[in-house]
Amino acid sequence: MISVVKVTTRASTTPSPEPTRATAPATKPATKKAAPRTAAPKKTASRREALAQEPTSHHVPVVVDHPAPRPAPHVTIGRIPVVEVSPVVEGGRWPAKATVGEVVPVEATVFREGHDAVSATAVLVDPSGAVHSTAPMQDIAPGLDRFQGFVQPDAEGDWTLRVEAWGDPYTTWAHDATVKFEAGIDEDLMLAEGVLLFERITAPEAQSARSAEDAAILAGAAGVLADTTRLPAARLAVATTAAVRDALTRSPLRELVSPSADYPLRVHRRRALYGSWYEIFPRSEGATQAPDGTWTSGTFATAAQRLPAIAGMGFDVVYLTPIHPIGTQFRKGRNNTLDAQPGDPGSPYAIGAAEGGHDAIHPDLGTEDDFRAFVAAAAANDLEVALDLALQCSPDHPWVTTHPEWFKTRADGSIAYAENPPKKYQDIYPLYFDNDPVGLREAILGVVEHWIALGVTLFRVDNPHTKPLDFWEWLLAQVHAEHPEVIFLSEAFTKPTMMATLARIGFHQSYTYFTWRNEKDEILEYLQEVSGPGGSVMRPSFWPTTHDILPPYLQHGGVGGFAVRAVLAATGSPTWGVYSGYELVENVPRPGVEEQIDNEKYEFKPRAWENADDIGISLLLGRLNEIRREHPALQQLRNLTVHGADNGQILAYSRRIRAEHLPLASGSPDVSGGSDDVVLVVVNLDPWGTQESTLHLNLAELGLTPPPGTDGSAPFFVAHDLLTGEQYSWGAHPFVRLDPRRQVAHVLQVRPA
Repeated sequence: MISVVKVTTRASTTPSPEPTRATAPATKPATKKAAPRTAAPKKTASRREALAQEPTSHHVPVVVDHPAPRPAPHVTIGRIPVVEVSPVVEGGRWPAKATVGEVVPVEATVFREGHDAVSATAVLVDPSGAVHSTAPMQDIAPGLDRFQGFVQPDAEGDWTLRVEAWGDPYTTWAHDATVKFEAGIDEDLMLAEGVLLFERITAPEAQSARSAEDAAILAGAAGVLADTTRLPAARLAVATTAAVRDALTRSPLRELVSPSADYPLRVHRRRALYGSWYEIFPRSEGATQAPDGTWTSGTFATAAQRLPAIAGMGFDVVYLTPIHPIGTQFRKGRNNTLDAQPGDPGSPYAIGAAEGGHDAIHPDLGTEDDFRAFVAAAAANDLEVALDLALQCSPDHPWVTTHPEWFKTRADGSIAYAENPPKKYQDIYPLYFDNDPVGLREAILGVVEHWIALGVTLFRVDNPHTKPLDFWEWLLAQVHAEHPEVIFLSEAFTKPTMMATLARIGFHQSYTYFTWRNEKDEILEYLQEVSGPGGSVMRPSFWPTTHDILPPYLQHGGVGGFAVRAVLAATGSPTWGVYSGYELVENVPRPGVEEQIDNEKYEFKPRAWENADDIGISLLLGRLNEIRREHPALQQLRNLTVHGADNGQILAYSRRIRAEHLPLASGSPDVSGGSDDVVLVVVNLDPWGTQESTLHLNLAELGLTPPPGTDGSAPFFVAHDLLTGEQYSWGAHPFVRLDPRRQVAHVLQVRPA
């Protein structure tokens, strides 16, 4: 059984010839938060000097031009080697990530010379430097010496973890004694050595650290083993029972303890891993059109009227596209045309006009007080507010005049506008970071702090891969130091290396390639990829569509296609999101592009929300989010297992969290009733046709044990469909049939009968 054992000291629970290494991470003392800046500070030489003189934190580098990498931890190989520890990012250069209550798999390769048994313990160290808990590690790849255990931090902050390898004298003795008894040699000698060994195992100091039950089991075994009036085979049998082995797994006798280096683990709040986002263009919510064709923009007040419906579908975050003044020069018209007509509102991504730039609000939407009221209304509906952070400017942005050095000038003296051939964005100037990196980054930090002061707790960052990585590392570190609760989502649909590195340097979440994974094999492969070791760095956010992307599957999949992708997104990743209008199955593309026609980026788009429930997608979204809240297994990332299905249109996967981890993972002291939380998802990828298949379930990964003497094929457990309420009695190879006109998927809670 895998468990987390709470401890209060770093010392081994039993005497050891070699004590564990006592180290404590450098910690940053608590500091009073500075008042948020509402305007960019004036660029001065003294500011640069002050930056250069700031002390470098062990966890958050403060630098002038380029962040200094964290020195990689180094220890000697140790008496018992520990190598290939994970989760570790670049040898400890950047911290691996976790959230409060997240179950974190810790792995390492542990081996030694000769044939004596070895084992390992995962050690979790809290931000104060004290050992928080230890967890036994099991050999998950016999012959390859790969060990795994699970730790679970319970508070935010900069933690550390390490792996302690150690010689296992009990397992060595039990193996050797069993082999020699089977061969009929050295029986008395092996029993005598066992008696000496159990004297160490049951020493008072060791027993005091154990539970009363474990201590009694081991004391009883020691007594029988030392009783020479019993048969030798009986003495050995009592000393090698499963109960004895389990007790020593929980509290072992360790020799030659050899620790790895301490590696950083940054623990964020739960929302960094788990949440449901809903995207809106505030100007469309409540927009009206007069008989003469002129439009009146929606406002923060009218957008707030939509919040109860968004919350009613179970979303946690309302994400606003840019709310700033929009430039008039080269303004885009409907459907991205270059000839804007009178009344066309332009793209909110062409930021900046006479009314202000990134720290200003479009006057049609309201004032700062109106924005604060919107944030308060969101909070009243249990919604956090995320804001688009799009670091680009219209030609009318104040920075173009006041800071021309922040833009790249071409040979003819003009400023280069944005391009992504064949796309051209004549209404947008990219920022250029190489002329005055300190001044520009300080201005952007001021913008971010301005919106944090107004209640924004999350930022969706537009195209971060088009800005320097050293800038992002600096900015994210600065914000984390003062506002560790603030979360940044990277919208970087780009090369894997860039996406991964943005995550390494501090982005909390990332958009993914999920949007384009449509076939069974590629979906399952991608689910395993994002839920694997990379999950300690890049937390995925699954979006079926965005305001920029309408993939072909949804263009042609109808209501069934939208349902399929919603189920996959909501159960395939702890964080997911939808773009407003998903409930109405908006699936008509602009010819030649994977983007909606009459795109909301370029026009007002009020919607007939009264039709949503008739279609049914809004009801599905609400139920999926309800299931996610009720089942902590769906709030975790690194717990996914793929199961077999004979049909190429049927896929199956599960998520499981063990009972001992549930109270902290769920935030509830009594949520499990002593059982694991296991959710099995079975999806029909064909949005138009009925598909059926036999499944081939990995029972062990579902936490199920077949009845004695059976292979598990006969029904012996219950699969409760959380979407429909139906219950099925299943075995290892159940038959499923899914008609997309009725139901595109099973989302099943699995439990013993």
